[in-house]
Amino acid sequence: MASVKGMRPIKSHPARTVVIGFGGAVLFGTFLLSLPFATAAGESAGLVTALFTATSAVCVTGLSVVDTGTYWSLFGELAILGLMQIGGLGIMTLASLLALIVSRRLGLRMQLTAQAETRALGIGDVRGLIIRVITFSLLFELVVAVILAARLMLRYDQPLTRAIYHGVFHSIAAFTNGSFSLYPDSMVRFVTDAWICLPLAIAVIIGGIGFPVIFELRRRWRTPRRWSLHTKITLWVSAVLLIGGAFLITVIEWANPATLGPLGVPGKLLAGFFHGTVPRTAGFNSVDVGQMHPETLLITDVLMFIGGGSASTAGGIKVTTFALLAFVLIAEIRGEPSVHVMGRRLSPGTQRQALTVALLSVGVVMSATIVLLIITPFRLDAVLFETISAFGTVGLSAGVTAQLPAACQLIFVLLMFIGRLGPITLASALALRERRRRYELPEERPIVG
Repeated sequence: MASVKGMRPIKSHPARTVVIGFGGAVLFGTFLLSLPFATAAGESAGLVTALFTATSAVCVTGLSVVDTGTYWSLFGELAILGLMQIGGLGIMTLASLLALIVSRRLGLRMQLTAQAETRALGIGDVRGLIIRVITFSLLFELVVAVILAARLMLRYDQPLTRAIYHGVFHSIAAFTNGSFSLYPDSMVRFVTDAWICLPLAIAVIIGGIGFPVIFELRRRWRTPRRWSLHTKITLWVSAVLLIGGAFLITVIEWANPATLGPLGVPGKLLAGFFHGTVPRTAGFNSVDVGQMHPETLLITDVLMFIGGGSASTAGGIKVTTFALLAFVLIAEIRGEPSVHVMGRRLSPGTQRQALTVALLSVGVVMSATIVLLIITPFRLDAVLFETISAFGTVGLSAGVTAQLPAACQLIFVLLMFIGRLGPITLASALALRERRRRYELPEERPIVG
């Protein structure tokens, strides 16, 4: 389309499109939750409460300033459920489509190289990709919902309609990593029930892996040697973080009388595994997070900040970013001139992108933490935990979020939005802006360390 004379043509940047889309969803959700019949009391929720809840649902975080099961009416709960589904499916499809858009903007040689290396996203197969994402999501959520509903009906004597509704709600909340719960204590009442906790944990894991990995595993699960570098990194690092996190949390909290202490050995192992899973990034909790040891909170901080896989429902800086930085560090310690990973060489551009995403994320978390420490009376460990939970779109809380003043809640709204879209849009923007320098300046080495 020709541009008006004297004016520059407006180009739609993929990152800008994602931000506008999610922003529009947040505003629409705020409008729905502001309606009087969205609350159980029949009164309009405050603007900050509606905005906070809508942002938390669309960004699939799960943080809440009110009790979801008692404050909102059925309409309000369904609105939250719909926003979580839109946010979960939207972020996966948009993130996958951004990968395709980025590949199309690169040269043909790089397109073919990326397609041959990832073996996950076919160039031009946009429609098929979206159909597969939606179909897999709905089918997986249906399976988990059936298991949860059957358990709630048979073990806890819930009526059929209530059991189905709770099963569907928590299944979607787990798979999208939205982690809103209709119970005031989240999953504490089910802490020793494997039929409730394990399906939720599995849904969190699958939702946090990412669809490029899931689809590649479906095609080549028998031939690991043919897996792409992205799939190998995502699976290996996710497994290490999951097993390591669950082990450390279980050991540290084993004798804590306020968390795992009163449970039997099977219950302790189940609760430890559950709390090693949910920081990936779902905010369900089966024990009181506020009563955990400071060491456990710090370990959870690290897991929440890293998050899950790229093009998934999880937040954080993503496991691939974390892994790439670790590989760069190892190569530098060894004195190697380039970074080699599993038979592949990482380009300098990829290394810079990972470093940029990680450092900017650290800056955002630290800035928000400092501001909250200045204007609230809470301790550093509690404030840092809540800040990382919001930025990583996790939803775990040590009991601080609901006590924050309106100004701090608005800071959390911004954190959730940045944390959900920031790493994805930043990475795509960096890739699209990559260009060759026509000249190089003389080299000089400043003193490091």
